[in-house]
Amino acid sequence: MKKAINYFSTVLLILFGFQALAQENEARDLDNFRYRDQRGIEQFEAKKDTATSFDGVKVRIGGAFAIQFQAIDHESTGTPVNSDGDPVSLIEIGSNFNLPTANLDLDVQLYDGVSMHLRTYLSSRHHPEPYVKGGYIQIDKLDFVSEGFMEDLMQNVRIKIGHMENNYGDAHFRRTDNALAIYNPFVGNLIMDAFTTEVGAEVYYFKSGFIGMLGVTNGKLNQGVDNPKKTDPSIVAKLGYDDYINDDLRLRLTGSVYHTNKSANAYLYSADRAGSRYYFVMEEEGASAKGNFTSGRFNPGLRNELTAFMINPFVKYHGLEFFGTYEMAKGKADAELETRTFNQYAAELIYRFGNNENLYVGGRYNLVDGEMAGGTEVDITRFNLAAGWFMTKNIMAKLEYTNQKYDGFLASDIRNGGKFDGVVFEAVISF
Repeated sequence: MKKAINYFSTVLLILFGFQALAQENEARDLDNFRYRDQRGIEQFEAKKDTATSFDGVKVRIGGAFAIQFQAIDHESTGTPVNSDGDPVSLIEIGSNFNLPTANLDLDVQLYDGVSMHLRTYLSSRHHPEPYVKGGYIQIDKLDFVSEGFMEDLMQNVRIKIGHMENNYGDAHFRRTDNALAIYNPFVGNLIMDAFTTEVGAEVYYFKSGFIGMLGVTNGKLNQGVDNPKKTDPSIVAKLGYDDYINDDLRLRLTGSVYHTNKSANAYLYSADRAGSRYYFVMEEEGASAKGNFTSGRFNPGLRNELTAFMINPFVKYHGLEFFGTYEMAKGKADAELETRTFNQYAAELIYRFGNNENLYVGGRYNLVDGEMAGGTEVDITRFNLAAGWFMTKNIMAKLEYTNQKYDGFLASDIRNGGKFDGVVFEAVISF
């Protein structure tokens, strides 16, 4: 216990050491920008405002750091065997720190109404070495064509172009993106974690609380000109409403769709190369943090045809907030004759209180059910309890209890009768 306390003290000292950098960034916040601190937790799309303050190219250097102490146990009644026919057991796991993760963000105001974002994962579970997640150009005004060009239209329109995180659903705005964990009131993301980065363009329309978005991508996570006939473009669309009903009540409701008619490999539920927060859970002997980076998540395996719908309500009244997810994913792999369907349900209830709502408690229930490729009906349930503290708007600590169960998996599957539960402490800084 003394050793763990010493570790926590060291982590907190590191986090407070970054606070000076975060304060310097206050003067560099850009137009039409989602804050990377406590102010951004209830933002979704970056605000749309053409009343810009451009006075020359402005560069904002930001980042994020996160580390967890994990104390989770797991069990299984599955009886899988290896290629030699020998039985395989779950890997033994204990209580200790996970690999710290870190992000580097570059945001640049290039021109009046034109900005650029680039995120690099400095350290992540799947790639301990640095690599670029993606980036985009965001256009809120067309004055670079000529002053006042299409000014009336651009009062309500935004264009994003790049190899970027595509705007399917609202859950991705509250998920942990490698080290950027400050938006997530919990430690883990959803069981079926919809997230992908593909080259494309999205066009937005904002008007009196209403939001519309239509996008097209090349359908590829890993870019290249080879295999030109194996992947068709993907379509992404969103329609919703987000506004305050009165001073105390905010309501947001959106519906989204992601569709690809043909893909060499549809990545919507497997594109996050940063990895899961629950290290080694339900993994077999010989697993590695890097090689088995999706522990606790579920990919329905709809590899080659995929249509997914997501509906997200968000309600905030004073310090009480509700965020919900209903998702249906339908498709198949090339070898399958019939399409399969998976459904996901999630409900989060958070209560924020204290000075500037710097404290919170909350719970989340998450259920995934559907048909495996062999016809087996399975379901996975997860229950989370969490509490968090924003020590400053850039520094937070959170503690989560998680309990996840697997049902319906074949006896030869390590997930048969599977269960993991325990606690995870996470310290986060983001600026």
